[in-house]
Amino acid sequence: MKKVVLSLLVVSIVIVSCKNESPEPKTDNSVNDIALADTEKVEASPEYLYVTASSGLSLREFNNLNSDRLAKMPYGTKVKVITPEKNLTMNVGGIKGGMNEIEFNQKKGFAFNGYLSKFFPPEKDVKVKAYAEELQVFFPGVVYSESAAGTASRPSNTETITIPTTQWHEAFFVAQQLFDFPKEFDFPNPEGKDEQVIEDSKPKRGVWTSELRISREENILQKIAYVYKAKGFGSSVTITKESETMKIEKTEVVE
Repeated sequence: MKKVVLSLLVVSIVIVSCKNESPEPKTDNSVNDIALADTEKVEASPEYLYVTASSGLSLREFNNLNSDRLAKMPYGTKVKVITPEKNLTMNVGGIKGGMNEIEFNQKKGFAFNGYLSKFFPPEKDVKVKAYAEELQVFFPGVVYSESAAGTASRPSNTETITIPTTQWHEAFFVAQQLFDFPKEFDFPNPEGKDEQVIEDSKPKRGVWTSELRISREENILQKIAYVYKAKGFGSSVTITKESETMKIEKTEVVE
């Protein structure tokens, strides 16, 4: 009988003890997540473009080419776009575009976007493969290839870079800098003869051929080629459009 009473007493103590314990407070993480989402502001990254005009690009006070020049932005300058101009409101040397509102060196103004590109320009003497790899970090659509051909006595080598744009002038400026053909050659106007040859006005000594060859069809560019020949060596750089990309190809031949 004493054992029964003792057992009942122990059970009663345990029950009372359990009732007096306070439950652990529950943390509702979902509420905190919602609060953070409500207070967190996500701002879009500003767009940056690069100056592709070899002689530099003017920053103007207003959105027309006759307004006062605030500054001159050198080739390769990275500028912040405040308001892009989506409409093709003007034509400069065969390049259609408009005036973007931009910021340069803590100054705000306007610049012709035909000489602004999303592709950062090649640095002097950079290898084609290295430039392609740098671009691929930001533009996965960039493709590079290299191939050798010819014979032992007349070997040739071809490098090709394809960039994701349909703009002829963007491809032209990249090719001109990457393969170092004369800066005297301006971007060829899409309007003109079906076949046109523009000779280098200042050829270097010993150069046999240095010329730009343009192919058009109904005032639409089909191919731009820079042809160079000297004793024992020749090269050609061709620019063509393929679907939604521009292909730049250089072939070198040892005579």
